[in-house]
Amino acid sequence: MKLPLLDSIVFFTLILGNIIFGISFFFRNRTSDQFTAGGGKLPAWAVGMSIFATFVSSISFLGLPGKAYATNWNAFVFSLSIPFATIMTIRFFIPLYRGIGNISAYYYLEQRFGAWARIYASACYILTQLMRTGAILMLLALPLNALFGWNIKTIIILTGFMVMIYTMLGGIKAVIWTDAVQGIILIAGALICSVILTFSMPEGPGQLFRIAAENNKFSLGSMGSSLSQSTFWVVLIYGLFINLQNYGIDQNYIQRYMTTGSDREAKVSAWFGSLLYIPVSLLFFYIGTALFSYYTAMPELLPDELRTAGSADKVFPYFIATGLPAGMTGLLIASIFAAGMSTVSTSLNSTATIIMNDYYRRYFNKNAGEKQCMRVLYSSSLLTGVFGILIALALVGVESILDAWWSLASIFSGGMLGLFLLGYFSRNVRKADALTGVICGVLVIVWMSLSPLYFTEGRSLSFRSPFHANLTIVFGTMTIFLVGFLISRFINIKLSCRNSTKDYENPEHREK
Repeated sequence: MKLPLLDSIVFFTLILGNIIFGISFFFRNRTSDQFTAGGGKLPAWAVGMSIFATFVSSISFLGLPGKAYATNWNAFVFSLSIPFATIMTIRFFIPLYRGIGNISAYYYLEQRFGAWARIYASACYILTQLMRTGAILMLLALPLNALFGWNIKTIIILTGFMVMIYTMLGGIKAVIWTDAVQGIILIAGALICSVILTFSMPEGPGQLFRIAAENNKFSLGSMGSSLSQSTFWVVLIYGLFINLQNYGIDQNYIQRYMTTGSDREAKVSAWFGSLLYIPVSLLFFYIGTALFSYYTAMPELLPDELRTAGSADKVFPYFIATGLPAGMTGLLIASIFAAGMSTVSTSLNSTATIIMNDYYRRYFNKNAGEKQCMRVLYSSSLLTGVFGILIALALVGVESILDAWWSLASIFSGGMLGLFLLGYFSRNVRKADALTGVICGVLVIVWMSLSPLYFTEGRSLSFRSPFHANLTIVFGTMTIFLVGFLISRFINIKLSCRNSTKDYENPEHREK
């Protein structure tokens, strides 16, 4: 297809404007603190919008409508867990990080359990961000492929390097302010698309809801107790753990809390960014359901190749390219790019921050000057972007990007939430107790992640994990926390008994 001139102007104006706007912050990044924390003076509303834009990404913009189109609203239950995770973040984690005053989210773990804990958590974070970057770059390529027929791999490479440029030059200020602008574009685009879909039905809006209801598209999933299927409860529990990890210990978010001027502003930004996601994600699910009704009522509008299994993520981009009025297609494509660019830029900046603080300054050059630190930040951003591009290329052809991302996030998160919870809520846990918990947790994660791939038939099925893949982070987290906690309790009781026995055997103690 050929993008009309008006849509091309709208799209390229918005995208190039964002890139130039981000690059304009280059002259304000003279120190590593300005690059990573923005000087700690950014307004709460902008930080909150940045948190929202980071959380949405093109995974939500394309993955959620694709999921709703193919199935139902079961994945929306994930959003319902956000308020609970945010409350815990505001109550416990934000005061903790701002009290410590270190830009790295994992500095606390070193204070609590030693250097190994910081390395473990930061390494898991870096792996997670690489996979996140790859998934987003892959999704960004879909609409341009639908519009122009351009090679998906070429689009991934060009988009990745384009985002790297303004992220490297602009630092965290560029990331947050461009996120704020991109978040507004994203919401506007989604609202316009949902309205157009609603009033484009041949028999009016009522037909949309009737077709969706007849096909059970509004279902939130089974309320059963199965742990092997994506039930309401499995998604809710998964959402609680992954959102607590996102808002409570993820460097992307912790770094933003540190850019505000006070604890109160940090908490306001967390509330604003997290709660805004709930209605916007609902809007995305509605778009997916509306697309199903739209193409059910007018099946001749959808090509045969998009009716096959595994094409759900491509239906929304196709509608954007063919079903919108002049000018709106350019806005929607720009919205998708805005969502993806904000998240990729955030991942690049936060990963570079971790590499500099948790590795370079910690092990290679403790007395590094500003020029050396800035050089490390630039090179780390570049390397992260290159690896993200390579991962995106490897994801080409994956059936559901949303499912793939959720599974990969569970694996590479490594259950590190359990280590944070163990350190914060169990004050008597020793380094050895925590390390034992992590080893057990990693074994559980490896078993749940890999056993479905290797134990597929015959007697080997008895070794296969019977649990849904989304529960990997849940069991990994709980294993780390419970093993570490129970070992510390057992040892403390044993030591207490030993001391009591020694006191009893002491003649002076018996005499008393």
